[in-house]
Amino acid sequence: MSAPAPPRPAPAAGRIVLLTTSHRVAPGLLSWAAWQELRGADRVLCRDAGHPQLPFLAQAGVAVELTAPGELPAARELAGYCADGRTVVVLAAGEGESRLTDGLAALAGSGRQAAVPELELLPGSWDLPGARLLDLVQVMDRIRAECPWSSRRTHADLAKYGLEEAYELVEAIETGNRAELREELGDVLLQVIFHARIAEEDGDEPFSVDDVAATIVAKLIHRHPHVFGDAEAETPQDVKEHWLRTKAAEKRRASVTDGVPLDQPALALAAKLVSRARGAGLPVELPAGEGIGYRLLALAAEAEAAGVDPETALRAATRAYRDAIRRTETA
Repeated sequence: MSAPAPPRPAPAAGRIVLLTTSHRVAPGLLSWAAWQELRGADRVLCRDAGHPQLPFLAQAGVAVELTAPGELPAARELAGYCADGRTVVVLAAGEGESRLTDGLAALAGSGRQAAVPELELLPGSWDLPGARLLDLVQVMDRIRAECPWSSRRTHADLAKYGLEEAYELVEAIETGNRAELREELGDVLLQVIFHARIAEEDGDEPFSVDDVAATIVAKLIHRHPHVFGDAEAETPQDVKEHWLRTKAAEKRRASVTDGVPLDQPALALAAKLVSRARGAGLPVELPAGEGIGYRLLALAAEAEAAGVDPETALRAATRAYRDAIRRTETA
């Protein structure tokens, strides 16, 4: 009687690599690990005929099988293909591949674990910091094109909202509410993106949000030579003085009062003018006069000299007064 044949080893389960990419990164810019998997795979599948990576994979000589009619093979079918240790790379569609992953999970729970290939999630590209700003630009483009209200707004129409959002941001900062701070920062950012989108349509001097960003980047680099150049600044006061000198040279202002908006709240305006005069070393005495206005001006100067923002101080006191009113009403 012959000895029984030794058991045959179970075939290798193989691998399914789910390759994800970010639409916020230029197509074709994939990680080295992603390119290695794509070039070494036995099959590369994709169910999205319009996937932005396809032309670049074709240029690189990577053959991609487009599944019809827009659906990947069933999980059991892919598992069978991978049974001999083969690797399948699935180029994930934008909304993901839940049907495939759910199918593999169900297959694993069926008791046939040996036949289930390994599933690996491989990010082919990552969002850079600030990448979500691209989403905001795209959303604003669509709203400007399709919304009956937004499509008709002008810079002048939005001016009041810019002030409102700025005040709400200040309130969120002063109250210390982190959730409100994040939301209000978004509202202020929306104003910037909205105005930049409107500016693109100007017939004489159009500019885009990229132009806005390029302008502020150039300004920041120029005004921070101690960061981007060879200048030295050891204290915050050194930085402030250099900033003011550079700003004055850029603007070619005849007076330190140039560029101070007269429409801002009067208390902040008074403190700003006092600050400009003191920063320029001008020995200007406060005007003498009768009435509450001159007394408020003196208080604003006193606060500025002490390093206190009078607007912030008055808002804090006013908030305390508001709370006292509410307590009295409740009582």
